[in-house]
Amino acid sequence: MCETENRTEHPVKDEHASRRDVLIAGASMAVALAAAPGLAAAAEVKGSSGPLQVRNTDTAVVFIDPQNDVLSPKGKNWGAVGASVTENKTVENMEAIFKAAKQRGYHVFISPHYFYPTDDGWAFNGPLESDEFRTHTFARSGPLDLSGFANSGADWLDRFKPYIEDGKTVVVSPHKVFGPQTNDLVLQLRKRGISKIILGGMLANMCVESHLREFLEQGFEVIMAKDATAGPRHPDWGDGYQAAIINYRFLAHAVLSTDEVIKAMG
Repeated sequence: MCETENRTEHPVKDEHASRRDVLIAGASMAVALAAAPGLAAAAEVKGSSGPLQVRNTDTAVVFIDPQNDVLSPKGKNWGAVGASVTENKTVENMEAIFKAAKQRGYHVFISPHYFYPTDDGWAFNGPLESDEFRTHTFARSGPLDLSGFANSGADWLDRFKPYIEDGKTVVVSPHKVFGPQTNDLVLQLRKRGISKIILGGMLANMCVESHLREFLEQGFEVIMAKDATAGPRHPDWGDGYQAAIINYRFLAHAVLSTDEVIKAMG
């Protein structure tokens, strides 16, 4: 009888142990999944039309023109944009978002601006385009020619190179005027299941705002990193950054500081 009773006790103890092991394993798995790239829990942002979920599975960082000609004191456009870049701490804020994105498993996309010698054949240009051609802003030797590219005005800012050239950042084909209608950025985002964008870069009221408007037309939700961008100042045309900020508030789903963006990234 005792032997029978003992035989009936052991399965109960084993069952308790088994349940405990399953619970422990399940908890460990939950922690691992939460920490895994691409599986992070969503953070909630207060958007213009309600809560906005930010997570690395469907949200990407998109930076426009992170290049010397608009972000370096040696760049051809520093005279027009330098004050805004300095006041906003644009370079520092872009780097902080780069770093957070890489640490937390977010896709990063770069939409660059390049002009090739064949673009000189354009028959007409707007005022900013005309100035870019005059100063050879974003000039490259050709689409398949990198001679003279390193450290040129079209090259990346040096402090951004570790993030852009890590083999994971997606550098799309160049946009030719202001928006992404002339490159493959939207395709690259769609192919990765991206539906929400954290947007910054240069110039605030030109290429960045043009990307914002096209993203909205394409059905993306957009969070503007308002101090990870900057704009030109012109004695007659006005302050491009202030013009952009007004439009961001009317258009974007959320307009956040870099600190707020990084907090939302989890």
